[in-house]
Amino acid sequence: MSVAREPTADTLAWSSPTAAAVTTMVQTLPAVDLATLESAAGLLTRVDRKYIVTLATLERLVQGLGEEWRALDIDGRRLFGYTSTYFDTDDLVTYRAHLQRRRKRYKVRVRRYTESEQCMLEIKRKGLRGVTVKERQPHPAWQQAELGDDAQRFVTDTLGAYIAQPTSALRPVVVITNRRATLASLTSRSRLTIDTDLTCGWGERILTLRSGHVVLETKVEDHASTVDRMLRSLGERPAPISKYCVGVASLGLDVPHNPWGRTISRYFDNPPT
Repeated sequence: MSVAREPTADTLAWSSPTAAAVTTMVQTLPAVDLATLESAAGLLTRVDRKYIVTLATLERLVQGLGEEWRALDIDGRRLFGYTSTYFDTDDLVTYRAHLQRRRKRYKVRVRRYTESEQCMLEIKRKGLRGVTVKERQPHPAWQQAELGDDAQRFVTDTLGAYIAQPTSALRPVVVITNRRATLASLTSRSRLTIDTDLTCGWGERILTLRSGHVVLETKVEDHASTVDRMLRSLGERPAPISKYCVGVASLGLDVPHNPWGRTISRYFDNPPT
């Protein structure tokens, strides 16, 4: 099975009504700078839960957060662009591991932060009891769609004892773009990310999150967070969504995508060409 090799164009050079609404909501919260957030609630080892909700639900959630919650603010901005290139083998070993819900599974990506042009190589592994472990290192911005020698060593050293197959066969497969606001409770070490303007795929083969919806991700060390309980009280349940797997589903390859089919049909569209 062959996959594309070139990066997609940046689709974050515009603003949307959904992004504007999210910005307005998170501006009601006190600010926290990046250094404080990372030291108090970095959460590289955590439990993640994802939700897809409407702007109306998000507004009720934000209004109900306690006084300890803060919004990440960098130079007066509260919403930041991300472009993430995900790597897999030609036969999609990491995708199939997620499809089959294997206990040991991982993702390798290079994430570019649009405003700063900085890049990070990130490896996310599923650990015991569903805990996510993330390890990362800086990555050259000009090399976003490839793993050079240094990055390959990092991937091999990180995953060498974790998986059986060689990691040298990893290639770029899917690009995810989104805008993100990050909220944090510095007292309970909890985080909430809010993604808008989400696209998943490659080139013209992409799926876009429908206008008026956002993807929420709660991140906490070892238990359901206050936000999870609030979302439950609002009638929301965790959604079966993997942005990478949604991206693979958009490519038209001969691979199953049943676990995400209902989520895709309910919340995603093919943009007009």
